[in-house]
Formats: sequence, structure tokens, C-alpha cells
Amino acid sequence: MVEGVGGGNGGTTRRMSNPRLLESDQFIVDIPPTPPSKQPISSSFISLIIPFSSPSSLPSPALTTALIIGSWYFSNIGVLLLNKYLLTIYGYRYPIFLTTLHMLFCSAYSSAAIRFLGLVPLQQIVSRRQLLKIAALSAIFSASVVCGNTSLRYIPVSFNQAVGATTPFFTAVFSFLITCKKESFHVYLALLPVVLGIVVASNSEPLFHLFGFLVCLGSTAGRALKSVVQGIILTSEAEKLNSMNLLMYMAPMAAAMLLPVALYVERGVVGITIEKAKGDWFMVWLLIGNATVAYLVNLTNFLVTKHTSALTLQVLGNAKAAVAAVVSVLIFRNPVTVMGMTGFGVTIFGVVLYSEAKKRSSSSSSSRGSS
Repeated sequence: MVEGVGGGNGGTTRRMSNPRLLESDQFIVDIPPTPPSKQPISSSFISLIIPFSSPSSLPSPALTTALIIGSWYFSNIGVLLLNKYLLTIYGYRYPIFLTTLHMLFCSAYSSAAIRFLGLVPLQQIVSRRQLLKIAALSAIFSASVVCGNTSLRYIPVSFNQAVGATTPFFTAVFSFLITCKKESFHVYLALLPVVLGIVVASNSEPLFHLFGFLVCLGSTAGRALKSVVQGIILTSEAEKLNSMNLLMYMAPMAAAMLLPVALYVERGVVGITIEKAKGDWFMVWLLIGNATVAYLVNLTNFLVTKHTSALTLQVLGNAKAAVAAVVSVLIFRNPVTVMGMTGFGVTIFGVVLYSEAKKRSSSSSSSRGSS
């Protein structure tokens, strides 16, 4: 699936053009949002969402923000449920090719949003070096999303979200290993319940599947690695890209990387898909809808951050994991245990503590730097 393709959680975050490491959720198509901007979204784009609207008839800023947050929840939870339905109940067991379709649609939609609707200004790739950096991010991103989608074939969405909530732990580990960046003691202490909770949840998961758990863990680690690498390789002012432009360049690269892998690993997938489509048009609309919602995950990530803040997105991401888990249990009726729910709750609590500790640590560092 593309967050996610991959599916995960933690706080959905940080995003593209910002070199700082902001931990995030694992959204299916896990492209971090751009830092908040005071620039309004173009009126043409608003008109697309609310047809026949004039500037005077547009909803109030508070209502607009509420609608965007509602759309963010709908798209994030929707893509998880659709991926789960496609890969298990419907029986379309081709997670790599499904991720490729997500990337192709994201490429087309993001190009249209930027080049024709003017959602954000078009940013150009300025050098071959920058192109290679984006390609490296695409490779990590692709692997993460494929792992996330594959995991949904074997484990419930609720357990997928519990594992995805450990993203901050992997981010802290990769940040230390790659950049030698050390966090404060309180930040590392807050990671203990994150790990403890997932251990308890794993031990108590009635539908635990070792391979599904491992690939979900790989997806979560991949999202964290992408955030760290992104903060390293796109740091210069000339190379910074907002999330929508980065997605526009990354998506076709990811599709080009995934397609040959899908054709080799999932042999005959194109022919099988065409044959299924001929006999069942519902599958065609299901694939199109699934890929469209996958793109909306990235678009709403961007819009929520634009209208609120990266911190708000992180808080919403923490809550989304719990909401997605509850909704998936109600829809798919997968069994849960009290200990499993407790473990998930401990992990989410740890993520909240971690976010707070990071915020205080950053504030302390800023205060010392300015004094």
C-alpha cells in the first residue's frame, strides 16, 4: 500500500523539505508533509473540492480545517482497509504490483495537482546529484511500502498499526547509527514503553504470523530509515523540495523500480489482472479507488500540515492508529485479547511520551542556542 504502502503509525510525519528528523506514522504512501505555510491554497484547487464555489461562499477557515482533518482520517484508514480487503478477502494477492499501481496513480495525480491545478509551485530538479538522492529515497520508500502491503496479507490491520507505532524507536536507532545524533535521556526512556507494548501485543495476538510480523517490522524500519536519510541528503537550500513535488518525482521512480520486481516475483500478474478485470469490473473500480485513496493520504498529509502544524499531524497520527485498529476489528471481526489491546495502548502511550520528550528536548536546545 503505499504507508504504504506502508502501513504504520507513530505520528505520521515530517516531511519532505524539512531537514529535521520528525518521526512519523507509517502511512501507506509515506511521504512526509511540508512545513506549514501562510500561503493559502489556490482558489482553483478549492473550487475543485467544492464545485461552483466563489471566494465569498467558501467555508470558514475552521470548517475548512475540520473538513481536511476528516478527509485525512478517511483516506488514511480507508487505504488500510481497502488494501486489507483486496489482499485477503477479495483474493488479489499481488502486493508488489498493487504498490506499483499506487505509485503510477500518485505520479499522475501529483503531476496534475502541481502542473494544472497549481496546488503548490513547481520545483525543478537542479542537478544529477539531487536526482540520484531522490532515486535512493525512492528505493527505500518502495521497499517499505511493499513490506507494509505484504504484511496485510498475513496479519490484521489492528496488529499492523500496533507494529507501525514503533516508528519512533527505529528513527532514534537509525539517527544514532547513521548521524551519531544522541537524544536526551528522557527521550530514550520514553521509547521503553513503545518497545514493551509491542512485545506484549505480539505475545497476545491471536492471529500472529511470524512472516507477516517481520515484513511489517521491515516496513516500519524502512519508513524510519527514509526519514533519517531524507534529512541527510536533501539538506541544502537548492535541493529542498516540498512533499508534493518530492512525491511527483519519487512516484514514477518507485514504479519503475517495482514493476520488474512484480513481473518476476508475481509471475503473470499483468495477464491475471486483465483476465480478472474482464470478468469483474468491480475489481477495476476497486483498484482505481484504492490507488486514488492512496494518493489522498499524501495530499491530506500535506494539507493538514499546511492548515495546522507538523505537531498536530503527529498527534492525529497517534490517534489514527487506535481508530484504525478499532475500525478494522469492527469490519473484519478479527479476534483481539485484553492483553493485546493493553500492549497496543502501552505502545501508543509511549509514542505520546516520546513526542513530548522530543518537543521539550528541542525547546531546551533552542533556548541554549539563543542564550
